[in-house]
Amino acid sequence: MTDAESPTPGHIYVDADACPVKAEVYKVAERHRMPVRVVSNSFLRLPSDPRLELVVVGEALDAADDWIAERAGPRDVVVTADIPLASRCVKAGACVIAPDGRRFTPESIGMALATRNLMTDLREAGQITGGPKAFSQRDRSAFLSALHEAVERLKRTG
Repeated sequence: MTDAESPTPGHIYVDADACPVKAEVYKVAERHRMPVRVVSNSFLRLPSDPRLELVVVGEALDAADDWIAERAGPRDVVVTADIPLASRCVKAGACVIAPDGRRFTPESIGMALATRNLMTDLREAGQITGGPKAFSQRDRSAFLSALHEAVERLKRTG
């Protein structure tokens, strides 16, 4: 099967506000000729590529999350660190990857939500004052690998 005949996955949706791996998404999307929708609450400059589309949804709380969740499906990849959004997209059948390369699955999303809720409760009670660990080159590499694998898997499953 030639590249032109291989099944084409849907889109890569990027929850773009504060996403540290947008450049990596663009690189993988170009390699696989896959369209990307970069969803943000405000204008972002994108590289000049007809496959890249900026979607500005406005400043309403969860507007970007709602926009992505309403469109993501089984042929799509969603890039987000937002656990509730990840849960919604996993339930819709999308492949969901965090910027550190973690893949959210139907088997893992429940624990991720529970951990997020526990950490929120602990922060609100003043028990935890530090934030997440710094984003590293290892995280970036793990993300690149996970995104490439996800796109390849979608191509194979037609």
